[in-house]
Amino acid sequence: MSAALITGGAQRLGAEMARALAARGYDIAVHYNSSSKAAEALVQELKEQGVNAIALQADLLDEEATQALVARASKAVGKPLTCLINNASVFEYDTLQTATLESWNRHIGSNLRAPYVLTQAFAAQSPKANADSRGELVAAGLVINMVDQRVRKLTPEFSTYTIAKMGLWAFTQTAAQGLAPHIRVNAIGPGPTLIGARQSEDHFTNQRANTVLKRGANPSDITAALYYFLDAPAVTGQLLCVDGGQHLGWQTPDVLGVE
Repeated sequence: MSAALITGGAQRLGAEMARALAARGYDIAVHYNSSSKAAEALVQELKEQGVNAIALQADLLDEEATQALVARASKAVGKPLTCLINNASVFEYDTLQTATLESWNRHIGSNLRAPYVLTQAFAAQSPKANADSRGELVAAGLVINMVDQRVRKLTPEFSTYTIAKMGLWAFTQTAAQGLAPHIRVNAIGPGPTLIGARQSEDHFTNQRANTVLKRGANPSDITAALYYFLDAPAVTGQLLCVDGGQHLGWQTPDVLGVE
């Protein structure tokens, strides 16, 4: 039986991925920071699917708590973890003009430092690769980093968040190199999928409508990307932007009416 730790797993896309993994028979450690009621409700739901599930609280801006989380999760589910999804994220607005040491530390800490630390701990306890019928190795561990389509389409908006996610994408690639052949490391880059806390319904609808495909993504698209990585033993160091083609947007003022 496989087991997964999902950070920020109590709500939104984290909860959808928890349900998707439970449907595959994974035991689930649902990490949360402040969403205790949502986490406990999800754990009960997952248990009703016949898997072992546990809710674990930790502040991923706390180094000691972050360092301990993988061991706590493995102990709680009673086996080594085979999947880590670095989903928890601070997403707050700043620019080069308004960013502070606090906004820098919050974004770098949650979106880059925590995944780095958790991946180190995950790798230390992950089972080794097994051989298939050809005698070739099949990685036993999988790390999924939730990045953002904006790493493919940079803007000066959300400055320190974007820098942190760019770092996470770089880490995805170097970790894929450093942890092979025993662990695969990949990334998912969502676009407009669930309405944000600061968004109006009109803004969210327009954002989805103005992608290349004239649509956004649904949670099922994100879980489909997760399933792909689960089922693709020859794939590592890759980013799937699940965003309606948002990162391919090209009809900008410098080309409209020129080409």
